[in-house]
Amino acid sequence: MNPSEAGRSRPTTATEAVESDQVGRILSIALRTGHRELMALVERATARAGSGLVGDHGSSAQRGLTLIASKQWHQVNRELEASLPWHRRRANVLVEASSLANLIGRHLRIGPVRVHVLAETKPCTEMERVHPGLLAALVPDCRGGVYGRVMDDGEIQVGDPLVLLRER
Repeated sequence: MNPSEAGRSRPTTATEAVESDQVGRILSIALRTGHRELMALVERATARAGSGLVGDHGSSAQRGLTLIASKQWHQVNRELEASLPWHRRRANVLVEASSLANLIGRHLRIGPVRVHVLAETKPCTEMERVHPGLLAALVPDCRGGVYGRVMDDGEIQVGDPLVLLRER
């Protein structure tokens, strides 16, 4: 799908959710290449229902996709007086948004893929290895991002919108 197709709607059935509001868009995508390995930045990634992004080490059915809000990441960098690349957080998708906390428990469509946002991604002690103080800076206001279950197979790409879905 090219960027001009990114906002297109997909057909729904009576049992599916319907589109509501766009809540952001993908700014960047990264895949974990291995445990504690550097992340690979990609323009697009294939999502698998009940699994995660193809090639992403450590994803699971419950935690198939992780997202982080760009404005919160910038705030973390300001507080730390640092210029850390967003993927050092080890999230898969950088979203143009102020916060993602309000998405917990909700369903999104990211490009052609539906995602059920399940919970906040709690930062781990690994973040202290990345940068002193990063763990504490990620704790307030869901700054560590959110994770969700991938509900559909499909390809997501930079520029795709995140659309909140509501039940019919």
